[in-house]
Amino acid sequence: MASHRRSPSSSSSGLSRGAKVTVLSAAAATAAAALGAAPASADPATPADTTRARVDRLYEEAERATEGFNQADERAGALRRQVSRIQDSAARGQERINRMRGALGAVAGAQYRSGGMDPALALLLSADPDSYLDKAAALDRIGDRQATALAELRHAQRDLAQQRAEAGRMLAELERSRAAVARHKRTVESKLAEARALLNSLDAEEREALDRASRSGRDDLPPGGAEAVSGRAAAAVAAARSALGKPYVWGANGPSGFDCSGLMQWSYAQAGVGLPRTSQAQRDAGRHVPLSEARPGDLVTYRDDASHVGMYVGNGQVIHAPYPGAPVRHDPVGMMPVSAVTRV
Repeated sequence: MASHRRSPSSSSSGLSRGAKVTVLSAAAATAAAALGAAPASADPATPADTTRARVDRLYEEAERATEGFNQADERAGALRRQVSRIQDSAARGQERINRMRGALGAVAGAQYRSGGMDPALALLLSADPDSYLDKAAALDRIGDRQATALAELRHAQRDLAQQRAEAGRMLAELERSRAAVARHKRTVESKLAEARALLNSLDAEEREALDRASRSGRDDLPPGGAEAVSGRAAAAVAAARSALGKPYVWGANGPSGFDCSGLMQWSYAQAGVGLPRTSQAQRDAGRHVPLSEARPGDLVTYRDDASHVGMYVGNGQVIHAPYPGAPVRHDPVGMMPVSAVTRV
């Protein structure tokens, strides 16, 4: 989401509503972030630094909450599918038990109706003893099958009880996941609202200066001119390029809007490759390579917690969904501290 690099003054707090930034001070802060040290002529803590640090922090916190939302939502979706399958299986199991009960009841009724006479007397009074003996043998076989059917019925009832218990446990977990989704959603919306209020306190020129600062960074690594290592990586790059200009929408994975990990998942899906939903999981979705060896199609995750991700597309650039209000775009690969480069 946020493509900001934290400045040395990111721990500063407090900003008056009327605090203003200038293009010159934003450029000075940009140079300080890119070089890792403030120039000798730069103020140690300018209004630009303070504004940028606060916006950085809010977007970073919102992005972490967005990835938490994505993870909880993905888990809730998986649980819903599992509960649905278990409930369908339980319904089929109940129908089978009902049929078994009906069959056993019919046999039991027949036995009850014919069971009032002693077998020796029935044989003595029978007009056709051979036929009676044949029927008796058949009844014995039916009795054996009935015992087997009864055992199967009991086993089916145990299975059904286990399925219902498992469905109950999963429904409880589903409710916890839904609560987590709602909690992360509230956090994201709160952080984004605070960031919007801060940005709205600036005029257009000041916001443009702030955005330029956010897009700065080391763009000399890795070397340009490299090609994708596979056809699927090339297809994913083409898909990411087709999304340029699409809006950032937190929690979205296309095709009309994206958050950072949603863009990566969608782009690789167009190449026939399934990626996990969150940036943290995407960091481990392939083989890690050094940044200096990055090739188009590699995933670049940022920050120690891998809470942001982009796709390397060559010439020291990534395509990513930065943050609300900024469309899918190119930015320098070194715009933030890199956590890992992953070759899918």
